[in-house]
Amino acid sequence: MNDIAAIPGLTSRHVRVGRRQIFLSEVGQGHPLLMLHGGGAGASGMSNYSRNIEALAKQFRVLVVDMPGYGQSTKGLDRSDCFGDLAQSMLGLLDALQIKSAHLAGNSLGGSCALRMALEAPTRVSALVLMGPGGINTTRSLPTKGLNHLLDYYNGAGPTLEKITRFIREDLVYDSSLVTDAMIAERYRASTDPEVVAAPPLRRPTGLKAAVRMDLTRDPRLDRCQVPTLVLWGTEDKVNRPSGGQTLCKRMPNCDLYLFSKTGHWVQWERASEFNAVTASFLACHTPA
Repeated sequence: MNDIAAIPGLTSRHVRVGRRQIFLSEVGQGHPLLMLHGGGAGASGMSNYSRNIEALAKQFRVLVVDMPGYGQSTKGLDRSDCFGDLAQSMLGLLDALQIKSAHLAGNSLGGSCALRMALEAPTRVSALVLMGPGGINTTRSLPTKGLNHLLDYYNGAGPTLEKITRFIREDLVYDSSLVTDAMIAERYRASTDPEVVAAPPLRRPTGLKAAVRMDLTRDPRLDRCQVPTLVLWGTEDKVNRPSGGQTLCKRMPNCDLYLFSKTGHWVQWERASEFNAVTASFLACHTPA
């Protein structure tokens, strides 16, 4: 993991969005690029994108947030519609920053949030990059092993070092040798924050309506969403099935798909150099004049 504290020019602060305080880190100049992290236990913006921020900041004003429920942002999510709650909060952040439109990059839960933002307010989203986004139910089958591990992390005995180690080493990445003990220790520490334990941000949906809202393929707006979209997916993703990429390509009018071989759920981390290159190139093509 890169030393994120050493990124030149990086600044961090809290931004008030409604009743919430959103923790925001920012670096670079140019068209805004809002980066939204995944929903695994202990996740945060800076840790999720530690290998990408500096490279992308050469072309864009990179905005990295801790989404509501995570990191240093206000805890708690509306479990009846968590994707919608996140999307409205992040659109509110753009309002607070006086940003009319931005590129969005989202991994897993962050991808679900980004896609929901594009469906709710397409004129606010200049381009989308989605990495293994959640909510793309292609098989109507039971959740994957990795997703079960994610959703059950706070159940039973609650957070444990064994659970977080299994999730990161077995479910997030293809090559577990890349994961350091320090990374696991930091994620475990973040996952045991008493505020998070009291209100886990991502759990199994309660009730049929909540489950339907977490299946973005049921949203008819998907077929009309004209936002230029690049979907990146690891072929060995054990959390969200890679077949979701084909579904998005078939449904969305302006969607491209890039599959990464021998790569898990964390494309932007495992294949950082390629991710940075393809993301920067795609977004540059769709940056407003």
